[in-house]
Amino acid sequence: MTQDRPFAHQRRERLMGELRRHGTVRVRDLARLLEVSELTVRRDIAALAARGLLTKVHGGATLPTDLHAGQTPARRNRPTAASLTIGMVVPSLDYYWPRVVRGARAASAALGVQLQLRGSSYDQAEDRRQISRLIEAGQVQGLLLAPNLDGGGVDEMVDWISDLPVPTIMVERQFPHWTPNQLEWVRSDHALGLEMAVRHLHAQGHRRVGLVLSEGSPTSAHLVQGWFKACEELDLPSDFVVRQGVSLHVPGHRQIIEGILDRCRRSRITALIVHSDPDAISVAQYLTEQGIAIPDDIALVGYDDEVAHLAQPAITAVRPPKARVGRVAVEMMVSRLLEGRRRPGQRVLVLPELNLRDSSVRRTEPR
Repeated sequence: MTQDRPFAHQRRERLMGELRRHGTVRVRDLARLLEVSELTVRRDIAALAARGLLTKVHGGATLPTDLHAGQTPARRNRPTAASLTIGMVVPSLDYYWPRVVRGARAASAALGVQLQLRGSSYDQAEDRRQISRLIEAGQVQGLLLAPNLDGGGVDEMVDWISDLPVPTIMVERQFPHWTPNQLEWVRSDHALGLEMAVRHLHAQGHRRVGLVLSEGSPTSAHLVQGWFKACEELDLPSDFVVRQGVSLHVPGHRQIIEGILDRCRRSRITALIVHSDPDAISVAQYLTEQGIAIPDDIALVGYDDEVAHLAQPAITAVRPPKARVGRVAVEMMVSRLLEGRRRPGQRVLVLPELNLRDSSVRRTEPR
């Protein structure tokens, strides 16, 4: 991946800037200015011409004829919110993401823009398929994306997204390495959410806490950051980290939980933070079956707060600000589309909250 050259949407914004300043541009000059091949410049010109932003001429481009009479394209072609359609591709429509989508729809309605939703899966090929459908329809001016950025092919996926012909904003995702400022994202501050959970348990008197993470979740990396930061600042041991799903649909989940609890006894763990809710509920059910009292024998804190309140006892949980993330994503995109290059790039963290319930509030003094 070449990171010292501009991505497609950056190149095209710079190309349009040169065109507005000079009225005409030459392919050869742009290639030298942008440090790309002439073929790349010709493709950019073709893409911009298809959107009616310039006119292709031999060896370069010029402003459309009706824009030479003293009116800049920035003023004449500036969109209004009511003319905008934003595409949104999310990896799930049945857990976590419905709240994000609700927030995005609420913001869209408030701002008078259209939102086109596509459901994908945690699979890069399906992400590309759904994103391509929105682009090929030619109806969206911007995209809100939550692609799979784990495993192999991440660099290629980042390059592909960066080369899309419309602005993009990542939602609950963050590119795993350096990217230019124009590549934007908005997500929950999961690291802070995990810190909140650790600090709550510490305040309840727990000095040995364990962390159980869902396998394959893009949230896990952020949770681990918050875990180590909180443990270091509170002088707590940080070695008890399990990366294994234990929800009820996982084959052998009871044996896995039994192994985790055996390790808890050996390490004198008195509290567990479990991601996500289904895993936390599975642990709570097993503890109850074994006659282990919650929270007196072991306290539980879940992460996601989708269904944690349904457990017995109800599970304290960190709630990422899902609806707010969706709202902010739409607001950021509308601002980007209306203001163009005048608006600085943004990367936004939204703070979670901790909902206290019976699973972590001690009724007896810690042993």
